[in-house]
Amino acid sequence: MKKAIREPQQERSIEKKNKIIDASYVLFSENGYYSTGTSDIAKKAGVSTGIVYGYFEDKRDILLYVLKIYIDRVTAPLIDYMKKMKAPVDFKKVLPEFLDLVTKTHKENAHLHNTLHSLAASDKDVSGEFIALEDRITEHVSNRLTELGVNAEHISEKVHIAMNLMQSFSHEAIFDRHKYIDYEAMRQEVLDMLAKLFSE
Repeated sequence: MKKAIREPQQERSIEKKNKIIDASYVLFSENGYYSTGTSDIAKKAGVSTGIVYGYFEDKRDILLYVLKIYIDRVTAPLIDYMKKMKAPVDFKKVLPEFLDLVTKTHKENAHLHNTLHSLAASDKDVSGEFIALEDRITEHVSNRLTELGVNAEHISEKVHIAMNLMQSFSHEAIFDRHKYIDYEAMRQEVLDMLAKLFSE
């Protein structure tokens, strides 16, 4: 029989649940998912283990809440940037700024990024959230560019390719750091490819 999970109603209870999620975010970032125990989370949040299980089914349940916060943190700066864009779109200005923003959000969330992406290979819910994230960003950016008068053919496909290029560069520049790669030169190559993509 599935145990009943408490949904906090009072402000104090909501705050307690959020503390557990915030503590988990920090611990999953610092130690990884598998090296973090529920007792570690309880200690970090300043609550008992019983309280943790009162609000969450298990550690994986907490993980899904952490994942949602992570997604909000990495997408919010990109959405804000798109909202502030004005017509006509100057891709020479927009592309380097957007690429640098994608790289910055990866850098700021690097440790948790690694943890979550390693779990995506074996957890269909985590993987599904990342696929849904790609869909939302592609749709949002495509719609916003169309609103601003960009009439590129196959706009969704081009935006999706652009986001993949930017993510690949960010992974290279932050996580891989090959000694033989000049990352400033690589950044310029990526920008040249992106400029060509949106000039057609």
